[in-house]
Amino acid sequence: MDFRKASQAHVVPHFTKGAAWNADDLIVMDHAEGCYVTDSEGKRYLDGLAGLFCTNLGHGRSDLAAEASKQMERMAFYPNWGFTHEPVSKAASMIADVAPGDLEDVFFVSSGSEAVESALKFARNYHVARGDEGRYKVISREWSYHGTTIAALAVTGVPKFRKHFMPMLWDGPRHVRNTHGDTADALASAKAIEDMILAEGPETVALVIAEPVQNGRGCLVPPDGYWQELRRICDKYGVLLCADEVICSFGRLGHFFGSERFGVVPDMITFAKGVTSAYLPLGGVVVRRPLLEHIWESEVGLFNHGSTFGGHPVATAVAVANIQAMHDEQIMQHVRSHEDTMRAGFESLVERHDIVREVRGTGYFYALELMASRERGLDLSEPDALALQQGVLLSMCKEAGLLIRPDDRGATMLVFSPPLIADEAVIADMHAKADQVLTRAAAWLAGDR
Repeated sequence: MDFRKASQAHVVPHFTKGAAWNADDLIVMDHAEGCYVTDSEGKRYLDGLAGLFCTNLGHGRSDLAAEASKQMERMAFYPNWGFTHEPVSKAASMIADVAPGDLEDVFFVSSGSEAVESALKFARNYHVARGDEGRYKVISREWSYHGTTIAALAVTGVPKFRKHFMPMLWDGPRHVRNTHGDTADALASAKAIEDMILAEGPETVALVIAEPVQNGRGCLVPPDGYWQELRRICDKYGVLLCADEVICSFGRLGHFFGSERFGVVPDMITFAKGVTSAYLPLGGVVVRRPLLEHIWESEVGLFNHGSTFGGHPVATAVAVANIQAMHDEQIMQHVRSHEDTMRAGFESLVERHDIVREVRGTGYFYALELMASRERGLDLSEPDALALQQGVLLSMCKEAGLLIRPDDRGATMLVFSPPLIADEAVIADMHAKADQVLTRAAAWLAGDR
């Protein structure tokens, strides 16, 4: 079978334009090992985005595959509605053990979008249980990404994802400035959240949701004190605080949960992606025990939400194996001990390439923002930015054997998020391939097209 033609004939792609999907050079991936993926024609690529921020333990893990097979043979499925089973119990316990503070209870779903949906519904459920039925609004940040299902999309702050669906989106979300350009002495981005709560009326606001390091707009690391200020604001006005850690959890920032890196205990944390290193779909939300008890002890009596595959025995069995491997292989320590090397390489690329404005990020999560000339203070022209974002950069990355995301959310950027097992050799290879891409991009901007 010609898998390229079969896919083009029958598969509806995700976030891919028809022209790109129907092109003759559509890549068919064949196999993967460690930090590298090989296509059907034998070309090897460095997986610089860990799939989509998720293959944290890398590709080809026979131990995770074996756990999935073992669980399938024992009990492939039974719903988690009024019943429990060993894998879901173990997975929830292990997640509770590494979650900050009294975040001890886990509601499982199958994706990041579902996790955010669950957090939104839990916040509403909680406030209703307490008699605060006027609380339904949610504050998020500009350029934030929280998912594609309708409620999660409404909270998302990326205009191009929302614009075609605006008539379908609920009226609860409010968007404020993100942390880009903010400083520890000003904390203007935190003040914007408090100002919005006061403008809307605290009695109407249910939740503030934010990523520890925001992906949209390019790896925005918050200034010191930002998360502590969010915690203070939410406590002051009775608003719940949710850290959306679909990307930032399970090692991406060198901790099981990114909130730990910033020294805060939110009321909820959403997760997905890295919880199984993407070997099976799994997501969820971890909540503080007192919040759940408020619901259970109220007239409401339950978290009024569920899904067929939430807490799937095979997926949670893989999560158990994945989390245990992260402990055994000291993945968090590995990330923290190599992040300086990761950053230093990117800073060197900034110095060598005049088209790079700056590098942002931490842990194993970075973005390079591009411009026409840093020395001359020239931004990209609109036509050049559009061309780079809509295929030119991606083509250069493929040529270099580097699978990363050329991002267009608020600027022209290259985003890097390799598997957490990446060692110095892989990191050096990633920097070398990125150097090749930037050299080619600079030549393209200079007229070599």
